[in-house]
Amino acid sequence: MEIQTADLCDAFDDKVSVVAPMFRGYGGRSSFGGPISTLKLFEDNSLVRQALETRGEGRVLVIDGGGSMRCALVGDQLARLGVDNGWAGIIVNGCIRDAKAIGAMDIGVFALGTHPRKTVKRNVGETDVPVTFGGVTFRSGQYVYADEDGVILSATALL
Repeated sequence: MEIQTADLCDAFDDKVSVVAPMFRGYGGRSSFGGPISTLKLFEDNSLVRQALETRGEGRVLVIDGGGSMRCALVGDQLARLGVDNGWAGIIVNGCIRDAKAIGAMDIGVFALGTHPRKTVKRNVGETDVPVTFGGVTFRSGQYVYADEDGVILSATALL
């Protein structure tokens, strides 16, 4: 399914929130969308692995990494878990690594940038809590849609 956020904004302007333009696309899917699950963490991607090891069923994992640019929260191994378990995409308020390998995978990945350093592993963070960045608050169960034009959020499915 091809997602066009501009068309969705035109059709459902009163039902969507637009995330500030802050992300760059890295995954092999340039457009993606679906119901979201959220994570809130900082420089520790233990919960990212736990989430991506579960069945994604077309969901999008939204990770609030506090905007840290000091390490990568998602790499090729975690992205591969997402592909293998049926996740539609990953949105990271932080960095990823292994960008070239992730670009060849059938998953959407948006992030602030790249960083070669991995995270620490302390199993610290929160799952399925509201997270706020880019001028919007993401809640598990809402729907997110992303493409080359940006990221939009809706309380209900638009497609």
